[in-house]
This record gives sequence, C-alpha cells and structure tokens, in this order.
Amino acid sequence: MKTTEQSSRYEHLERMGTLDILEAINAEDRKVPLAVAEAIPAIGELVEGIVERIPRGGRVFYIGAGTSGRLGIVDASEILPTYGVDHTFIGLMAGGDGAIRHAVEGAEDKEDQGWKDLQAFHPGKEDTLVGITASGSAPYVVGALGEARKAGLLTGVITNNADSPVTRVAQIAMVAQVGPEFVTGSTRMKSGTSAKLILNMISTAAMVRLGHVQGNKMVDMQLTNRKLVDRGTRMIMEKTGIADYEKAKALLLRYGQVRAAVEAYTKK
Repeated sequence: MKTTEQSSRYEHLERMGTLDILEAINAEDRKVPLAVAEAIPAIGELVEGIVERIPRGGRVFYIGAGTSGRLGIVDASEILPTYGVDHTFIGLMAGGDGAIRHAVEGAEDKEDQGWKDLQAFHPGKEDTLVGITASGSAPYVVGALGEARKAGLLTGVITNNADSPVTRVAQIAMVAQVGPEFVTGSTRMKSGTSAKLILNMISTAAMVRLGHVQGNKMVDMQLTNRKLVDRGTRMIMEKTGIADYEKAKALLLRYGQVRAAVEAYTKK
C-alpha cells in the first residue's frame, strides 16, 4: 500500500477534543521538514539543472492535479512579483484554470492531457518539467513527464511515495516520505506541506543562484503595493547610505526597482 494511503496513526478522531486534534496535527507536521531534508540531494540536482538552462531561455513548468497542481501554480505566480522574472516559472494543473477553485471530475485520470496542455507553450529541450503528485501515480502527471523526457526536457517530480510509477519516469525524484496523514489519505496535509517546502526551495535557490538576490534582499522585486515600496526604499537607504527617506523613495519610484535605483545612484 502507498504510504500516503496508509491508515492514520490516530483512531476515533471524532471523539477527540479540539486541542487534542490540534496537538496531534502539529506532532505529525513536525515530521515534514525531516522528510524533506532527505530529499535535498535530489532537489539540489534539479536546481543545478534549472540554473544551467534558464540563461539559455529555459523555463520551469510545474504540473499537478488537485492540491499538488494548486501549489505549483501558487509558487510560479509569486516569481514575478518577488524576483521580477516573468514567463519563466509556469504552473499547470489538471482541469485547467477553472480547477484552481473547483475540482474537475476525472481530470487527473487523462494520461495524455498533461503533455497536450504543455503544447500551448511550445516546450523545448532547455525547459524543465516538474511533476507534483503525492501518490506518485496521477496519470496526468506521469504521462506528461514521460512525453517530456522523450522530448529532451529535464524532468523532476515531487512525491511522497518511494518507488511509485512517477519516480521511474522522471529523471530526478524528490521523495519526501512523510508517512500516513492525520486524516487517512488527506494528502493536502503533510504531503501538501512537503510539496510547498520543496517548491520554495527549488524556486528560491534558483533565483538566488541566478543573481536576483543581493546579500539577502530581493533587489528585483516589483513595487506592487505600499509595503513593497517602503521595503524597497529602506533597502536603497541601506545600500547607498542615503539618510533621507523621501529622497530614497523618489529614486526608487523613478527607476522602478531597487537594483536599478542603486546602480544609477552609485554611478554618479
């Protein structure tokens, strides 16, 4: 039996009090980072491949179904505002954009649909496809990875079951064996958390390696709200020694980006 389908270690959940439920969930959640740590060598291998390909025009596609697909879309959607990088990380899920909010019956069971969905982006050999499937057997993901590998893309998968079908299809398997869920089979819990952590690691490490972070600051972030304008202003003050907040803010708004503002100021 798949680990993700094994029975919960807890019985009679309906008889538990609120604090007992929360403490038990928290106890299970603490196992997730340890499981993710075991996958770091594989995660590192994938990041290295991504960092090699993006400067040559490569993109990173996340593909999944249900919770897994939604997590990939969330991570991909945050790359542009956080790092100023557009059209490089792209999330797809079974059932299309409508499935982000509402489940689409049977969408993940279509083995040929994932690769079909990718064709809108004209995938090539510099691209990377990262499948996300807790069970490791979602046909939508398995089929897409198989076709992508044949087409020469770099392929990786985030899963929670070792030796599952998808680990035999993808070149790089990032397996986080988090164990049975608190509610049996509810992979939006520990399995979903592990996928989110690994996605954070993949995209963050790639963006750092590709120069979109200086020191520990997001110097290419977009100025999409007042909080980020304030953050960017203070970053400029720190980097340039400008003591006048309004002067630093004006510089930021003029150039639209911390990196560009600092470079322009230091060239004077």
